[in-house]
Amino acid sequence: MKQKFTVLFDLDGTLVDTAPDLMLAHNYVMKKFGYPTKSTEEIRNLVGKGAGAMIGRSIWGQAKKEFSKVNDEKIKKEMVRDFVDYYGKNIIKESTLINGVKEFLNWCKKHNISMAVCTNKQEHLSNDLLKKIGIYNYFEYVAGSDTFDYCKPDPRHLTSVVEILDGDLKKTIMIGDSETDANAAKSANIPIILLEDGYTEKKITDIYHNHLIKDFVGIEKIVSNYL
Repeated sequence: MKQKFTVLFDLDGTLVDTAPDLMLAHNYVMKKFGYPTKSTEEIRNLVGKGAGAMIGRSIWGQAKKEFSKVNDEKIKKEMVRDFVDYYGKNIIKESTLINGVKEFLNWCKKHNISMAVCTNKQEHLSNDLLKKIGIYNYFEYVAGSDTFDYCKPDPRHLTSVVEILDGDLKKTIMIGDSETDANAAKSANIPIILLEDGYTEKKITDIYHNHLIKDFVGIEKIVSNYL
């Protein structure tokens, strides 16, 4: 039997622009604990570009900066818990699919390509987001940060999923938006397609990739070369 081709996807910033809802959750927690919040425009200005997807680049930096000021571990855990709780209840208020995603998923399905998600988002949040945004049924497996005892950039996050799908690493490609995805794919010896406006503070030139895309429009041409 001919082995099916497999496409692995990151989630945040790759399949879905989750930055606006992550931003809302971030601001909710910061406001509750007395830290300064950021407006969408301020975040956009911080990264120097107006594209909505770029918001994610500074969310994590801002959160880390504020969290580092908190010396009380109990308070930190409370902040994280509140963030996850608030975000989970407001997971698709403003989040949207990246341009061309639905069309590409349909193309993959038409060509009998196996699809799975490998994300560092918690598994239950990932499943909920995928279901609510309407693309959960396209995927044969969803591996979150807590699915295994390891997650990206550990290559086993990817290789374990391919094994579960009874796939072949030589017939697999990864699509992601950050160095976390790229480093995991590189270590697993899997080609990586990188979205250029990813949720990362690194420059594209500093992130390993085999192909660079703006969004999913026309990505079929790249993947076809590997089939």
